[in-house]
Amino acid sequence: MNFQKIILAIFLFLFTTLVAAEPSLPAVVIENTTSGGKTYSLSIQVLVLMTLLSLLPALLLTMTSFTRIIIVLSILRQALGTAQTPSNQILIGLSLFLSLFIMSPVFNQAYEEAYKPYIAEQISADAALEKLKQPFHTFMMAQTREDDIGLFARIANDEPYQTPESVPFTVLMPAFLTSELKTAFQIGFMLFIPFLIIDLVVASVLMAMGMMMLSPLIISLPFKLMLFVLVDGWTLVIGTLAASFVVS
Repeated sequence: MNFQKIILAIFLFLFTTLVAAEPSLPAVVIENTTSGGKTYSLSIQVLVLMTLLSLLPALLLTMTSFTRIIIVLSILRQALGTAQTPSNQILIGLSLFLSLFIMSPVFNQAYEEAYKPYIAEQISADAALEKLKQPFHTFMMAQTREDDIGLFARIANDEPYQTPESVPFTVLMPAFLTSELKTAFQIGFMLFIPFLIIDLVVASVLMAMGMMMLSPLIISLPFKLMLFVLVDGWTLVIGTLAASFVVS
């Protein structure tokens, strides 16, 4: 099984295990001992699931909208100059649930076209893996720049791809992540400009008043917070992030 099938098999296994565990594979096996006691042991299904869960952070970063969102929110916090407010936990939680909201059409399509027919024994495992690949491949291709795909295709010594569907996951995943980094920094740059202007204006005023020992950040922070609140900044940022993704 190649790398692409391993990734898709993980998704299919997680769908199968988390949504509807097979009754023939109980989570905990209880056996009676000869002395009248009982022994408890975990089934192989649970052990495999716990192992695969360690790969979820990597899949979350390389196949979903999480990376772009968390980077933009981190740059926004840096532009505001609020140090650790909001905290990392709040930013990660907001990014995670916003990612689930954005990716819900992809997850629903994978569930309807791959998981349900497979559980109903209407299609084989190979067909389920193929159908599971399609919504994620389509989403990632919609966000990925052609230049990034060409870069990793040259690194892999592959010929130019004729159609988007012919791009393998081994090339698409790093290209998708690179494109997400570029887009996130572009959005972050646009967010940084108005707050940078406020910092420059405050610094110029303080220098003109001869108050060079006073940190401009202390004076500019209330003005930046006031501006952000007056324009309903969180709604604008979250709405812009959600609208920046192309979901077909």
